[in-house]
Amino acid sequence: MSAITRVLTGITTSGTPHLGNYVGAVRPAVAASRLPGAESFYFLADYHALIKTTDPLRVQRSTLEIAATWLACGLDPEQVWFYRQSDIPEIPELTWLLTCVTAKGLLNRAHAYKAAVDRNTQDGNDPDAGINTGLYMYPVLMAADILMFKAHSVPVGRDQVQHIEMARDIAARFNHAYGGEYFVLPEAAIEQHVATLPGLDGRKMSKSYDNTIALFAPATELKKQIAGIVTDSRAPGEAKNPDDSTVFTLYQAFASSEETAAMRAAFAEGIGWGDAKQKLFERIDAELAPARERYQQLIGQPAQIEAILQAGAHKARALATPFIGELRAAMGLRSLTAVAGTGADDGKRKAAKPSFKQYRENDGQFYFKLVAADGRALLQSTAHDSPRSAGERIAQLRDEAGEGLHQVEALTVKLADAVIGELSESATLDEVVAALAAMAE
Repeated sequence: MSAITRVLTGITTSGTPHLGNYVGAVRPAVAASRLPGAESFYFLADYHALIKTTDPLRVQRSTLEIAATWLACGLDPEQVWFYRQSDIPEIPELTWLLTCVTAKGLLNRAHAYKAAVDRNTQDGNDPDAGINTGLYMYPVLMAADILMFKAHSVPVGRDQVQHIEMARDIAARFNHAYGGEYFVLPEAAIEQHVATLPGLDGRKMSKSYDNTIALFAPATELKKQIAGIVTDSRAPGEAKNPDDSTVFTLYQAFASSEETAAMRAAFAEGIGWGDAKQKLFERIDAELAPARERYQQLIGQPAQIEAILQAGAHKARALATPFIGELRAAMGLRSLTAVAGTGADDGKRKAAKPSFKQYRENDGQFYFKLVAADGRALLQSTAHDSPRSAGERIAQLRDEAGEGLHQVEALTVKLADAVIGELSESATLDEVVAALAAMAE
């Protein structure tokens, strides 16, 4: 039987869903939820929304709209974990536990925080002017979202990859600090073929640019918005370049390969912009009309959506509650009766096992270390192009428990013909083999 992969996706509840959200996140996620061999977690990130807005009605309304969108587009809450972030109290608790092992320097390097500091510096303001702690701590909350449910894969855009790497770093620090493999180290799943949709003005479709096309606007409003797409001045009969056309890019995101080829030919033959926009409207409306009808029904039944979210929270907490208990105990937040005796050493945790620590260096490459139970580094890996490659090597070392390792050229360690890495100063190959064997017990 193949291993189950856990996939987790969240959408911040701070706005109304648009076509870009649908094509880039909702549609592929719903399709993925139906695949065998996966456990899918979908959540409404309303804690994250508080960083972006102080309007409570906006957060509440967006939560309703986004929940209705997922359900209208075919997400089956019986087959997945579908919940609202704020209904899981273990998530903010885990955020604090992770905060206590997160390096401040790591958070200083977060792209969103650095960008805000850079803008302030450029404008001659205090570096932290207008920056709330929520923005600064955002990566830790995101790590808690992911690590709570031991997600293996997190579909993200390229601008979010750093957050997954930070979650891995935080998880590895915790595992090392408390001597266990408590957290799964997640990987970013970047959809290479999902294009970023352009908005009405040709820039990336974004609420920030006020250029979005609402996902479930009535057909008349959808047609009006599409008519407002900015185009060039080429007249009917003049050939048009589909590769720099917002109309064509949007059409391609909804059309089959045959329909796309036909539209490309029509552009070469000089189709008028009015006719091209009409075809775009008809194609989008054909796909969205059934979901739009379901969406309107759901929006009118907030109690039904609330019941679904509460059921989802109950299902999610069945995993979160015992896990946070395990983490609390590991950190010493436990009943006094759980500690036998009164000796000076009784409060210390049991002897830790050896562990692996994965990280990314400034060269952009990924590495791992094998760390002994006493915290000494035993083995430093060679560079890997991706966290997946490093993880696969770690899994191989775990599975084989040190068998086949041999030392060549002073400190170099090989497995068969593959170079694994180098022994750390004062470490021996026997210690490496013993550590791997202990991890396999």
